Amino acid sequence: MKDTAPETEGARRATGVSGEARPAAGVPRDAEVPEKAQRRRFTAEYKLGIVEAAEACHGAGEVGALLRREGLYSSHLSTWRQQQRVGALNGLSPRTRGRKLRRDPQAERITQLEREVGRLREELRKAHVIIDVQKKVARLLDGAAAENEEPN
Repeated sequence: MKDTAPETEGARRATGVSGEARPAAGVPRDAEVPEKAQRRRFTAEYKLGIVEAAEACHGAGEVGALLRREGLYSSHLSTWRQQQRVGALNGLSPRTRGRKLRRDPQAERITQLEREVGRLREELRKAHVIIDVQKKVARLLDGAAAENEEPN
């Protein structure tokens, strides 16, 4: 007779946990962790097949069993469903990662020149403000000098 409770025995059997230490099935004892993990990539057809299979599940726990069998997370399924609503297979195809392609040189030059024009306009605006302040100061100083020069 076993000393474990029946409810924990089922959970241990489902997860593969037992009282004795043994390696997981299909994994060699001296398995090494790869230096860099590879990102999983799913084709649009595979994603669409999984979404359709999940839609066909009607019983309690069937979607979870499907996800476990395929080694997927529920976030995969929800993301793929959202992508399907946006645009079927086009929405399901993976986006390219990494740097974006460079724009043509003329467009980059135009953008650079527009930035420079904006900067120069701001400098010009500041220069006009400074000139206006200088004019006002000069008028005030001329008025004060004129008052000092008047005979009593």
